[in-house]
Amino acid sequence: MELQTERLMLIPCTEEVLHSSAPADDYEIGPHISMYITELKEDPTLTGWGVWLVIEKQTHTIIGDIGFKGKPDANHTVEIGYGIVPSAQNKGYATEAVRALIDWAFSFDHVETIVAECLEDNVASIKVLEKVQMQRTGLEMNMLKWALKKEG
Repeated sequence: MELQTERLMLIPCTEEVLHSSAPADDYEIGPHISMYITELKEDPTLTGWGVWLVIEKQTHTIIGDIGFKGKPDANHTVEIGYGIVPSAQNKGYATEAVRALIDWAFSFDHVETIVAECLEDNVASIKVLEKVQMQRTGLEMNMLKWALKKEG
């Protein structure tokens, strides 16, 4: 499974993919990836509903990761999260990747809503979420809450 955009490849993270791809110099494998790989070994049906690697086509390097915090819940909702390395920021990669993953998730009948959250002062993430048409739904502590409902 792989998603292609104009400039990116999004590939569900597995141990094999992680070790066969070259990371950007400033990409670090975070604890969320190790945790996801452990969960994936126990439940292979999580593929696609966890971490995806964001790979720049031109350089074939991992420039970030994106994904969902698990399978759709009882309300047909998934939460999306993402991060792009500093050296690749402000180039539209996050928006491109988020759009592709939203389209992928909405291709499933059991996904009706995609939610996200970001710090209220994270201007870059706010811009990305606005560009993909997410709507602000609230503020908890210092986290802005967002949602996008499937059309139709």
